[in-house]
Amino acid sequence: MKRFVGLMLSLSFVLAMVGTGIAVAQEKSRAMPPPKILVIGREYTKPGKAGAAHEKTESAFVQAMKKAKWPTHYLAVESLSGKSRALFLTGYDSFAEWEKDAQAGEKNAAFTADIARAWAGDGEMLSDTDGGIFQFNEDYSLRPNVDIAHCRYFEIGRFVLKPGHDGDWAEIMKLVKGAYEKIAPQHWAMYTEIYGATNSTYVYFTALKTGEEMDQGLAEGKEFEAALGADGLKKLGELSAAAIEESQTHLFAFSPKMSYPRDEWVKADPDFWAPKAAAAPAAKKKADGQ
Repeated sequence: MKRFVGLMLSLSFVLAMVGTGIAVAQEKSRAMPPPKILVIGREYTKPGKAGAAHEKTESAFVQAMKKAKWPTHYLAVESLSGKSRALFLTGYDSFAEWEKDAQAGEKNAAFTADIARAWAGDGEMLSDTDGGIFQFNEDYSLRPNVDIAHCRYFEIGRFVLKPGHDGDWAEIMKLVKGAYEKIAPQHWAMYTEIYGATNSTYVYFTALKTGEEMDQGLAEGKEFEAALGADGLKKLGELSAAAIEESQTHLFAFSPKMSYPRDEWVKADPDFWAPKAAAAPAAKKKADGQ
C-alpha cells in the first residue's frame, strides 16, 4: 500500500509501488497460505544508507499507516547478498482488492499527505527503485503454507526463461517437485511475474526461521540427487541448459522496523515484531551533602 499510494500521488513513483504483508492468516493456524497476487517493490540504497539510516526514514511510512489505522499491512526484508536493497511485499487476494485499497488511499487526503512527506525523506536514502507484480503458481509450489510470524529470512530465487521454453520449465518443476516430495520437508512458494518482466520469469520464496535451516537445506543436495537418480539428473541438466537464460538466488532478512506487520504476527511474536524500547538508565542518586 505504501508504494501504491505513492503511485497515486505522482507518476514519478511508478516503479516504487509496494506495501503489505506476505500472506493472509488462517483463523485456526499460524501457517499462512501465500497471497494470490504479490506486489514487490525494490529500493536500492546509496552506500552507507542501509540499515539504521534507512530504517529511520522508513519509520515515517509505518507511522503514517498506524495513524490512519490502515487495514493493509506489508513486510520489508533487507538483502544479505547482492546489491544493498530492501524489498517491500504486499499480498492481495485479487486485483480487485488491490484496486479497492488504492482507491481508499486516494480518498484519504491526510494519509496521502503523510505518505508524500515520508517519500521526501526516504528518497534521500535511495539510488534506484523498481518493482514487479506476481501471481501465485500452486502447481510449481511445494508445501507453501508457513508460519511467517516466526520466520526471520527469505531465500529468494529468480529464473528467467528463454523465449518459447515454458514447456521445458514445466518439466523441470515436475522433476524437482517429485524429488523433494520424497525427502526432507523442503518448501517454497512459486510466483510467475506477470507485470515487470521481459521474458517468462519465475520467483520462489523459501521462508526460514534459523541459520540451522539453511545448513539443512545445503545438506539435502545428496538426498536430492539420489531421489532424482542418474537419468533424472541428466534430464534436469539438459532441460535447464535449454530453457533457463538467467538464474540467481539471494538471502534476505526480515526487517520488523521497516515493516507494518499484521496483528496476528505481533501477537504471535511481540518481541520480534514490536520490541519495547530499552529503558533509559536510571540517574545515580547524589550522595548526601552534594
